[in-house]
This record gives sequence, structure tokens and C-alpha cells, in this order.
Amino acid sequence: MESDALFSLGAPTGSRSAPEGPAGVDGFTPVADDSPLPVRMRPATLDELVGQDHLLAPGAPLRQLVSGGAPLSVILWGPPGSGKTTIAHLVAAATDRRFVAMSALSAGVKDVRAVIEAARRQRRSGGPQTVLFIDEVHRFSKTQQDSLLAAVEDRTVTLLAATTENPYFSVISPLLSRCVLLTLQPLDDDAVRGLLRRAVTDERGLGGTLTLEPEAEDHLVRLASGDVRKALTALEAAAASAAALGTGRIDLATAEQAVDVAAVRYDRDGDAHYDVVSAFIKSMRGSDVDAAVHWLARMLVAGEDARFIARRLVIFASEDVGMADPTALSVATAAAHAVEYVGLPEVQLNLAQAVIHLATAPKSNSATTAIGAAIADVRAGKGGPVPRGLRDAHYAGARGLGHGTGYRYPHDDQRGVVTQQYVPDDLVGTDYYQPSPHGAERSVATRLPLLRRIVRGLPTPPARPEAPAAGAPVTANAPSALAGENGRPTMGTGGPSTTQDSGTDAAGEGQQ
Repeated sequence: MESDALFSLGAPTGSRSAPEGPAGVDGFTPVADDSPLPVRMRPATLDELVGQDHLLAPGAPLRQLVSGGAPLSVILWGPPGSGKTTIAHLVAAATDRRFVAMSALSAGVKDVRAVIEAARRQRRSGGPQTVLFIDEVHRFSKTQQDSLLAAVEDRTVTLLAATTENPYFSVISPLLSRCVLLTLQPLDDDAVRGLLRRAVTDERGLGGTLTLEPEAEDHLVRLASGDVRKALTALEAAAASAAALGTGRIDLATAEQAVDVAAVRYDRDGDAHYDVVSAFIKSMRGSDVDAAVHWLARMLVAGEDARFIARRLVIFASEDVGMADPTALSVATAAAHAVEYVGLPEVQLNLAQAVIHLATAPKSNSATTAIGAAIADVRAGKGGPVPRGLRDAHYAGARGLGHGTGYRYPHDDQRGVVTQQYVPDDLVGTDYYQPSPHGAERSVATRLPLLRRIVRGLPTPPARPEAPAAGAPVTANAPSALAGENGRPTMGTGGPSTTQDSGTDAAGEGQQ
């Protein structure tokens, strides 16, 4: 029975085989001398479990689950290689509970009901409690998950389920509410490195018969990308290659040959990491789409965390594209969601699409400069009290304090914009946002000056005269349709004024 968790389903040393049940509902298979290295190196105790310190505190649900201290039903959610199936093995070996393991890939409702019925008989006869482990539980249909509800509710079985998918989307709410959700984190490079070194020296692993050179070790850690099973499988292949060559060491060339992936010169904690990321961002900023795709490929092949790449794209979408293409942020955010929803390797397609979109989009850093200038002013102590008209006037007594007095509701004006002070007194007239003339921001750049004039109550420049027809007399410039008496905009707050129709057009078109 294969698993998408840390190791394939196989019994830990000294574990008890599960009572016989229907087909596909047997316990873990015993570990043999020729079992894969990841199976042989499976932690035998909870203290050997690496990388999940946040779940291992005394009294934590995970320790209670393994020790049998409380009959908690648990859903383990984490990426491949983070330890979900290992935890199931520890539960199977640690107590006298009856343990039954099944995979959602092959089991059906009939199998689930058979286990529940057997557990119910055991319970009635005073037998041991039953722990039901379901791997890949997200692959169960709603009906299959429904079949577990009653047994989990009355604790006929203690459910231990593992999933790589977000359980809030892949597990039905009634089942999720009956379980404790434990989130396992991907193992960091230090944890993977430590497990590789343990496998090299431990009698369950290579027993010290080979040495792993630092560059080869770095390569295996990088390729694992947090998946211990992948790292140990690659180590086993490299060890077999070294033995075939008659050498007692695993060097970089041997490791490369064993896993058939070239070692990319890329250290996620060193200069190469920052250099490649910098080249990636600058290529997109410079609109060199081909270079951007190359650097993306370099990071993916080197095992860079796809979530890190996605975060950089989301930042870039606002920092360097911004209002020139407002859809860029949606594209980048969708790619980030795809990383969580789809995962590697398929998500490289979503990342590539987002990179191409961002690299070829018109560029503007106006959002970056606007928020930077505003933050600088705030840190410099600028910005007085909130104007009274903008203060909250919903609670009792607020009106008596003058809150909301003088506030003008923009929707009462046909143009949807009125003269009103929105900033503190010492920032009146400050322009933070400076739109670029690129892409979609061009229309904002033409509209913004007029909006600012109206909001700030500034005179509107006279409209440009149209070229007179041939033979027509030349007349003086007529005042702008938005301008009222003394050249100031007319700001009606009630019904439409005589200037509002033309004002709507001007607000839509703006002035250069």
C-alpha cells in the first residue's frame, strides 16, 4: 500500500499486526532487510521525529495521540515527506490499541463499514479500542466520509487521517468538526540534512559503510525540497551507484548520476540565492520575458520553495506593475493560490504564466512611491487630528462633540465627487500618488488632476477653445463648464445644478 506521506505503509519494528479484516484493510507490512531506505529509517519513537517541534510539547494532542492518553480523532495535514505516515506507525507501535490502516486510494465504503462493525463488536466485548488510519483521506468522496461520522462521534473508532490537501476544502465540515486538526510543516534544510546523516551512520540505514561528501549532501538536501522520503530515496540510489563503482564515498558526480538531475549552483541561504532572485526580479522589471522565464526555471530546478517564488510575484505585481495593469495583482495572487492548491510539478505552469504576464505588462512604480512618501511623512510626525467631518458619528454623543459635522456625502452630487478636506491640516495639498502614462494608468493620469481640483476646491483652468471654422470670428475663451462664479467649481449637494451634466463629462475625461 503506497502513501503520499513521509514513508510507504510498512510496520515499525516491534509493531503488532492488525487483526484480519476485509481486503485492503490490513495493518502495516513488516520491515525487511531489503525494505527501501526510507522505510528502514522510519523513527521508532516520537523523540526521533524531526521537524514538528510545534506539535511535540508535553500534553500536546500529538503526544496524547501516540501515547493513548486521550481518544482524540486527528487529521494530519501536511506536504509529502513531513511525517504523517510516520506518526501513524508510532501510534500503531506505542499502545495496545487495535490498529487498522487503509488507503483512500483503494478502500471503499464497504471496507470502512466493516472496520467500524468489527470495532463495535470489540468494544461491546470489552476488547481494545480501535484506531483507524486512513491515508489520503481527501480522496474519499462525501459519501465515504459521511460513513465515518457516527463512529467518530461516539468514539467507536479513533480516526487518524492524513491528507496533503487543505482539509477545509477536501474534508467535509461535519467530519472536520469532530477531529483535531494538526498541521505539519515542511522540513527545513537542517532537518533533512540531519536525517541524511543519521541514515548514513545508523545500522538501520547504510551503517557507516559509505561517506557522504558535503557537496553531494547539499545536492540531496536541495533536491528534497523538504521531502525526507525523496532525500532518503536519492541517498539510497547514490549509495548503490557508489557501491557499483567500488568506491566508499558518495561525491557530487555520483549523486547527480544517481538521481539524473544536474546540480544547479544555487544555495537557498547563500549569495547565489539572492543573486538569482535579484536577476529574476530585474528581468521582469526590465520586460525581458525570456530572461525572466530562465531565472524561474533555474529556481524551480534548484528546488526553490514555490511559495517563495509566488510571494515575490505578488509583491512585484504591485511594486513594479501596479496601476499600469491592475489585473497583474489578480494574476499573481491566483498563481500563489495555485501553489497551495495544485503544488509542484504542475504549478510551474501557473508560475510561468504569471511571470510572462508580469514581464510583458506595462510598468509603473507609482503605488510604491506613493506609500513610501506617505509612510515617510507619518514617521516624520506629520498628520494632525482627523478632520471633524470625517470622524465616527454613529455612537451616542458623537454629534454633540461635532463629529461628522459638515461632512458632505459624495453620492449626493451627480458627479460623485465634492469639495471636502480629507487629510489633516498639515497635509493639505500634498500629492503622494503620481500616476505614470503607461498602460491602464494613462486614463487615471488624465482624470486625477481634475479630481484633485474638485476635492480641494481649486479653480478649474479654462477649457481650450475649439479651432474656429473657416471664416468664423474669433471669440475669447469661454469659462470651463465646471467653473462657477469666480472660476470656482460649482458643488451642489442636493439636486442637480446647471453645471453638473457637463461636469460629469469633464470628470470622466479629465485634463492634461
